[in-house]
Amino acid sequence: MRVIIVGAGEVGYNIAKFLIHEEIDVVIIDRDGEKLKKISEELDIATIEGEGSDPSVFKEAGAKNADILIAVTNSDETNMIACLLGKAMFDIKRRIARIRNPDYFFNKELLGKDYLDIDPAINPEFETAKAILRILEIPFATEVIEFEGGKIVVAGLKIPTQSKVSNKELKYLRSIINKDFIIGIVKRNEDIIVPRGEDVIKEGDVVYIPLKKEEAMEIAKAFDIPVFPTQKVMIVGGGRIGYYIAKELEGKVDVKIIEKNEEKCKFLSKNLSKALILYGDGTDKDLLLEENIKDMDAYITVSGNDEMNIMGALLAKKLGVKKVIALVNKPDYIPLAYELGVQSVLSPRLLTASIILRYLRKGDVLSLTAVAENKVEIMEVLGSYKSSIVNKALKDIKFPKNAVIGAIVRGGEIIIPKGEDIIKEGDKLVIFALKDSIKDVEKLLT
Repeated sequence: MRVIIVGAGEVGYNIAKFLIHEEIDVVIIDRDGEKLKKISEELDIATIEGEGSDPSVFKEAGAKNADILIAVTNSDETNMIACLLGKAMFDIKRRIARIRNPDYFFNKELLGKDYLDIDPAINPEFETAKAILRILEIPFATEVIEFEGGKIVVAGLKIPTQSKVSNKELKYLRSIINKDFIIGIVKRNEDIIVPRGEDVIKEGDVVYIPLKKEEAMEIAKAFDIPVFPTQKVMIVGGGRIGYYIAKELEGKVDVKIIEKNEEKCKFLSKNLSKALILYGDGTDKDLLLEENIKDMDAYITVSGNDEMNIMGALLAKKLGVKKVIALVNKPDYIPLAYELGVQSVLSPRLLTASIILRYLRKGDVLSLTAVAENKVEIMEVLGSYKSSIVNKALKDIKFPKNAVIGAIVRGGEIIIPKGEDIIKEGDKLVIFALKDSIKDVEKLLT
């Protein structure tokens, strides 16, 4: 497989890093020579300095033999032109673009097959807003991923101090908790574990569990995790992410937005009918106290400043907010934010890279999300006739050590798998896999 990436920013870099690990042939194009120099020093990758809309640059990149084009520059127009070029002149079959302007992104005719034919177009702000809304629906989770149209979710649940499951081996949990469930992975500080029966759950672990959305509260209670509904939300940052979240929430819960840019406040006031818009600094303690911060169920900080987002979340947590969520773009800051006590941390760049991974995987991958700082992939795959695991019992499948099937979706039924269960053609499987086991999983699926 040959992949051309247009754009050497954080998203392009993270995708390239992943592809190199997968031994995929990659060329990255950017007009910024310094960015390319930095990437070539860190990765064994071909780079070309030039415009992402220049046919001669595409020709030099070997576009005639490319399978996928990924356009992720900071310019929507450049990304769209690159995809048009890839289609019209070089017949690149799959063209993926980051499109941030909502006027472009929501114009399905423009992006559809008759015109630009971009599949998929990815809007990082919109995807981040959706990820935050999923967490607000299950606010006692650190992360929530939806599969099968939301019928099944994978929830990250942090084991609290003095939980009855702490220091218990996995194989004994079902005798404590009268519920059928499986733990797909355990995140313990920087370590990721695909647990077996003898593994011990410890306080502070984040366990990722596939379950029906309506069962999330029951499982959380069984793990002694405090549960609460989301009724009052404060959003710091009135940009696109804050606006998307508020637009979806207003009328359902009480929403306050704090924004220090006057023009953005005017836009929000004009386009939101029920949210309360406050002109000010979301890290101003006096303002937060005046707005009864302690009564908030969730405080979401989505400004363009990572440091402010982290500090604001920590301040809100100290002032009594039940749930704090911070937007963090710099990858190195994400584990730091968790260590400092931020309950949920999201990165638009990593979300974008995660969505793109689906189209690079072998097998019938329906959806894919990378979690735990991109160390683990959770994928929804279709059991097709080509797969070597179809019509076999799970106990008879030599599944990779660092991967596990977390759920089987058959028709409208969700099956928590056991060794005797047989995978049938047409089943949808939710698979947890560490990076080192991905290739072995792909072999089983193809």
